[in-house]
Amino acid sequence: MGSLSTEKLRFCIDRGGTFTDVYAEIPGQSDGRVMKLLSVDPFNYDDAPIEGIRRILEEYTGEKIPRSSKIPTDKIEWIRMGTTVATNALLERKGERIALCVTRGFRDLLQIGNQARPSIFDLTVAKPSNLYEEVIEVDERVELVLDKGEDGQSSASIVKGVSGELVRVVKPLNEEALKPSLKGLLERGISCLAVVLMHSYTFPQHEISLEKLALGMGFRHVSLSSALTPMVRAVPRGLTASVDAYLTPVIREYLSGFISKFDEGLGKVNVLFMQSDGGLAPESRFSGHKAVLSGPAGGVVGYSQTLFGIETDKPIIGFDMGGTSTDVSRYAGSYEQVLETQIAGAIIQAPQLDINTVAAGGGSKLKFQFGAFKVGPESVGAHPGPVCYRKRGELAVTDANLILGFVIPDYFPSIFGPNEDQPLDIDATREEFNKLALQINSYRKSQDPSAKEMTVEEIALGFINVANETMCRPIRQLTEMKGHETRNHALGCFGGAGPQHACAIARALGMKEVLVHRFCGILSAYGMGLADVVEDAQEPYSAVYYRDSVLEASVREANLLKQVKQKLQEQGFPEENINSETYLNLRYEGTDTAIMVKGRKEGDFDYANDFVKLFRREYGFELKNRNILICDVRVRGVGITNILKPRAMQHASGTPKIEGHYKVYFENGWQDTPLFKLENLGYGHAIPGPAIIMNGNSTVIVEPNCNALITKYGNIKIEIESSSSAAKVSDKVADVVQLSIFNHRFMGIAEQMGRTLQRTSISTNIKERLDFSCALFDPSGGLVANAPHVPVHLGAMSSTVCWQLKHWGENLHEGDVLVTNHPCSGGSHLPDITVITPVFDNGILVFFVASRGHHAEIGGITPGSMPPFSKAIWEEGAAIKAFKLVEKGVFQEEGIINLLRNPCSDATTHGIPGTRRLQDNLSDLHAQIAANQRGIFLIKELIEHYGLETVQAYMIYVQLNAKEAVREMLKSVAARVSANSTKSEEQGLIHIEEEDYMDDGSVIHLKLTIDPQRGEAIFDFDGTSPEVYGNWNAPEAVTAAAVIYCLRCLVDVDIPLNQGCLAPVKIHIPPGCFLSPSDKAAVVGGNVLTSQRVTDVVLTAFQACACSQGCMNNLTFGDDTFGYYETIGGGSGAGPSWDGTSGIQCHMTNTRITDPEIFEQRYPVILHRFGLREDSGGTGLHRGGDGIVREIEFRHPVVVSILSERRVHAPRGLNGGKDGARGANFLITKDKRRVYLGGKNTIHVQAGETLQILTPGGGGWGSSL
Repeated sequence: MGSLSTEKLRFCIDRGGTFTDVYAEIPGQSDGRVMKLLSVDPFNYDDAPIEGIRRILEEYTGEKIPRSSKIPTDKIEWIRMGTTVATNALLERKGERIALCVTRGFRDLLQIGNQARPSIFDLTVAKPSNLYEEVIEVDERVELVLDKGEDGQSSASIVKGVSGELVRVVKPLNEEALKPSLKGLLERGISCLAVVLMHSYTFPQHEISLEKLALGMGFRHVSLSSALTPMVRAVPRGLTASVDAYLTPVIREYLSGFISKFDEGLGKVNVLFMQSDGGLAPESRFSGHKAVLSGPAGGVVGYSQTLFGIETDKPIIGFDMGGTSTDVSRYAGSYEQVLETQIAGAIIQAPQLDINTVAAGGGSKLKFQFGAFKVGPESVGAHPGPVCYRKRGELAVTDANLILGFVIPDYFPSIFGPNEDQPLDIDATREEFNKLALQINSYRKSQDPSAKEMTVEEIALGFINVANETMCRPIRQLTEMKGHETRNHALGCFGGAGPQHACAIARALGMKEVLVHRFCGILSAYGMGLADVVEDAQEPYSAVYYRDSVLEASVREANLLKQVKQKLQEQGFPEENINSETYLNLRYEGTDTAIMVKGRKEGDFDYANDFVKLFRREYGFELKNRNILICDVRVRGVGITNILKPRAMQHASGTPKIEGHYKVYFENGWQDTPLFKLENLGYGHAIPGPAIIMNGNSTVIVEPNCNALITKYGNIKIEIESSSSAAKVSDKVADVVQLSIFNHRFMGIAEQMGRTLQRTSISTNIKERLDFSCALFDPSGGLVANAPHVPVHLGAMSSTVCWQLKHWGENLHEGDVLVTNHPCSGGSHLPDITVITPVFDNGILVFFVASRGHHAEIGGITPGSMPPFSKAIWEEGAAIKAFKLVEKGVFQEEGIINLLRNPCSDATTHGIPGTRRLQDNLSDLHAQIAANQRGIFLIKELIEHYGLETVQAYMIYVQLNAKEAVREMLKSVAARVSANSTKSEEQGLIHIEEEDYMDDGSVIHLKLTIDPQRGEAIFDFDGTSPEVYGNWNAPEAVTAAAVIYCLRCLVDVDIPLNQGCLAPVKIHIPPGCFLSPSDKAAVVGGNVLTSQRVTDVVLTAFQACACSQGCMNNLTFGDDTFGYYETIGGGSGAGPSWDGTSGIQCHMTNTRITDPEIFEQRYPVILHRFGLREDSGGTGLHRGGDGIVREIEFRHPVVVSILSERRVHAPRGLNGGKDGARGANFLITKDKRRVYLGGKNTIHVQAGETLQILTPGGGGWGSSL
């Protein structure tokens, strides 16, 4: 592998979705040969990589190679290729027909997943389809032995698993019972299997036996979850096995076809394929689950190995902008990898490069909506493509770049028109922009009669600025969520469209340096030649980190290292060309946040020390006096190839040659701009901006006040001069371009606050279940941006901030931080604690930031602070109306501890306990303060750039923008619902009445009045039942959140979530009803139950969809040593054009559920069943989604509380659709009695007893007749 021939060709190929890029090293030539081909061109060739190799071989040898003959290999040394075959098959759902084999009781496990819906405002709850066609439930079961002293079945065998955990084989695999099912699959034409059995990560024997049986019966391919990714968590492991079974046969078929095109000498040619982790693998080891990022991984390898440490010492942000999307990555000396990612709706658990994809590229659509510019996320695609492609397409980013002169038609291939021989059509593009200009200028005149008309160029530049901000957002997130400052990086730019945007994006991010590789248009292909061959091996190991377990881990490392070295040696690598990396996957006890810690060769190296440092850097704190646990041992073997090396250039003499001059439009208008060709530039040439550098087919725009330098290796380094003064933006009237940019910036700030909170919190509810929200507010308390984490928090915090503003008045000072959770002060329920920070500028209050998080424990009559039978607020825990958590910069620890330990004065006489997890409360409050501080820093950065007056003005403008969007929605909805409503003679108003009942009979009554002319609505809840003697009273903020959620769903456009959404709306709630209870009322169920019913009432009034499950199915259990809380999904309601979705979190929640293996590993439970409740969705033209069945056996005595609804009144169908099934809760006792528990109950459960929860289905839509 180390010796290289100089007489043979070397090929690096990236087969992309649209183009295939080929880079070939030709003997005797200093520069490589670059070729670009359409990936699919059936009229000219069958396979683009083969065609590229054929053409280049013909050029080199001068001999004709007919397409019908095999490619001669005597002149080829090696071929390295990345391919999107796997990615495309996954995206287009064109993989192999497969079946899933899973432990009995879990047939729907992968369909349910973590219960979360992909887009919280999508009423259709569109989820990607399953990859498998059929499911076989396998009769087998193993259980973890949690307590060595626990009594087990005498006949059950106990063995030690791979991870070191003890496993009881309760039910051995029944192969005879399985054979008929497998035979039936073969008869139906399914010959590939994905297998995931419970706890197979540590006990893989049943999966191995099943594989042997299936292959013996004639199955072509079997993917075992235990072999692919031997890590705890059944859902991602099972999904990974499904992806592998679905894709590997497709890849094998493609590779077989590829290899068959060469002559018999191919065996002597080194042929390798790029994997998602940035390493190469031979054809025999190239599998589906490691292939989905094959192409993008080549780009990361390309820029990291040619730019970092050679052109810059700064960490590099990789920026790969293509036609439909942009890939963002980071490199700072080593590849940043993740162990789990989601692609095309499929979760894949395997080492892969951390590449973030944003739906913005050259093909992103340009729109003007509700007074603001919008770019994407929809794409015009390759066909019909942008307007300039001459296929009657729509305006896209490429069209805007063409108008501005960023794309030069003279240097763009003439491949358009009916005969594919015409250039880009700038006239058609300008005509479409003229039409859009009429619309935009008409709107601007309506807002401000004195507004100057925007030119086509100003509009095009506006869209480019919005597109740039769209792409800046994920870059900020990628760096800052890991604790790195974005501005301290260089931007490594490649891809077809990236160099046109690089200077503007770098400037917006505060970066000083842009690097454009000389092969930027084909860098993914070039990267194939820079990559090494990688073999990875991993196994689970479950132990507390201490001396003996570290010794055991080192033994396991040695065994794994032996395996990977052997595999590399079999591929021809000598010992001296093999490097190895060892890792331990570590986490703190009681958390789910594991970090893969890389070992080092120093003698005194301690994984735990590095883990603590990495944890502190990423999450901002460390957990003192907490055990560190080992989860997995991993070894990565690297076969060093030393193939491609960057070639240094001679220092250039003379001045750079100008090829021509072109007009290019920048911020200051049209500028006469020189154009250079990179091929005619040399090392040391300096080119001041503005300038255009043509790098093959890629256009590099060097903006004014930037300077480009050609480096020693022929790359382009651009130095960015930062703007010294604040950006000048009109604050008198909303600028239609800046409106979109500020929307992005405000939402980005709220999202980054959320990531800070998630990173720095301790509790599972916040860190893993994501039960939190973050927001920023104008000085009057109006909501400016609310990151959409949990819908029940939407808009609700505004009333909290306004209440505190009124309460404290002039008594707010710099350095104060407020805390509250009381319903009467704008709270939802007591576990949701809100932390508010007022922010001052020169003594003047300028804005607020706030974060709300669900604390797992806040005191009250039951552990977990979610009591089913609370009758008064003081039974539910600590209730804080107003308290300064930090006063003038000093944390008031004694005061907050007193409030948390002593719920309230009424409680002291009743002996109600305070919080049972004080330290967790304090830690999470510190995390909320840190999240607020992050928001403050980012807004002050914004103020520094734009000025305070402008930022505050746009805080108001984004609210007015949302108000306009909701007005338009109400006007359009009015037309749709008018047929089913009562019309008023006066002013043409539309009246709709709707109501629903809670299980106790209390009614939610809504009279909805819509003014179709003005686009306004009144939500009048007069007629709603009085405050109840129970805990499903809902504070007014909860109803407001439900209304704003419904409005956002109905708008169906990505508008900002702010106070403007409620501006055209009046909400009337009669005081004293259970939607506006007294300050003494119990409310814990209002947030999690009543909010769902209010949502159902509002959506049925609008005739939007049938009722969903109308409940969150809250389950808590525990004892004096632990507590656990979850919400369980159900069926969503069907709509006018869609079926409901089964087994999903609905409407006002979107929290995750614990993986079954983690559930059984950490808690004294056995999960016997977790699946869909068949036929529980209402029938109709469109069926409602099915609910869930969850059966939990308890292994120790615990206290169990269930807080649920829809056990009496079923989720209603709409327009003739039938109702969904009601939910039910049962206890199955040790003597097999099945006892109905009702909707709300607390019970003492004994070991061996089982809780069975049946969640409601969704209502159907329309008559099925």
